[in-house]
Amino acid sequence: MRAESSAIESGGIAVDGDTEPGATASAPGSTAVAGAHRHRGGTPAEAAPASADGTTDAAPCHQGTGSATVGHGAEGTGAGAGGRASGPSRADRRAGTLQAALGVTAFSLTFPATAWGLEGFGPWSLVSVRCVLAAVIAGGALLALRVPVPARRHLAGLAVVAAGVVVGFPLLTTLALQTSTTAHAAVVVGLLPLTTALFSALRTGARPSRMFWLAACTGAAAVIAFTVQQSGGALTGADAFLFGALLICAAGYTEGGRLARLMPGWQVIGWALVLCLPLSVPGALVALSYEPVHLTAHSVTGVLWVAAGSQFLGLVVWYRGMAAIGIPKASQLQLAQPLLTLVWSVLLLGERLTPAAPLTAAAVLVCIALTQRARG
Repeated sequence: MRAESSAIESGGIAVDGDTEPGATASAPGSTAVAGAHRHRGGTPAEAAPASADGTTDAAPCHQGTGSATVGHGAEGTGAGAGGRASGPSRADRRAGTLQAALGVTAFSLTFPATAWGLEGFGPWSLVSVRCVLAAVIAGGALLALRVPVPARRHLAGLAVVAAGVVVGFPLLTTLALQTSTTAHAAVVVGLLPLTTALFSALRTGARPSRMFWLAACTGAAAVIAFTVQQSGGALTGADAFLFGALLICAAGYTEGGRLARLMPGWQVIGWALVLCLPLSVPGALVALSYEPVHLTAHSVTGVLWVAAGSQFLGLVVWYRGMAAIGIPKASQLQLAQPLLTLVWSVLLLGERLTPAAPLTAAAVLVCIALTQRARG
């Protein structure tokens, strides 16, 4: 894919490995620098953001009478006139894949943990309390490390992340899980990788290969068939919540993956959580006053996990992984999430799997391997 990216001058991380070589960013009368951040005191300068049409807002760096323009955008980064873009190393890609996989593992526990939390909390209380707890963790980390407030131009993107990942998806799936099983709710996760890839193509102008789309659609179809079979093939009233959650979460993932190329991934979700505090704190107080709370070992464990694991730590490694290997490829790792969720459902909730589980798992793993190897 052609993804927005940043680079480190003289051998640092340059672009996603699928970025097309030879793309350059320059301004009239200026010389294109090697698509790089300049280091000042050991800290790389912030990359210039891409505009809606895929071009970049150049950040001039004056030296004497000349100027150098650093360009970062959907078309990749070039080194000089006609220079070639250099992608991250194989080790960086492996690390990114591992981080994205850890995020998927954390997310796979979300539905079982939510089911536990609903044993003692109402849906509105559960969602608002998890947002407040996660924001306290994230805010503490931001304060301890003295992270500066994001630039104003990033606030709109952070608002999309907050609406999709912090509030929208947790709320809609929690409402759905009141009447739906975790197996049925896993359908939305089976469709999420494909939907995220579509949102990424629309947002960043990425054009994954036909092999990528074929493998992605095949994996999504396998996951959908398996999870629908697990739920008995019947649609429920919770489907409206689930499909709404699918769309809004894909938008949040895409925007978060884009921002993770401009700032560390944990800061993306950290600031999104902090931005929600003016809503989540009053929401928690109101919800707790109307919905009775029965604290049990399951309910407390469930709330703590969805707050610390799913809402913060999982998203930290997830966004880091997306920044390293690209949004579409990282999103396809989520094809394994419904199967992991069903495994946790057996171990934690006592649900039973059909013999089709190993066959579906094998098919999904093949699709994941194909999407990771397909060129954008």
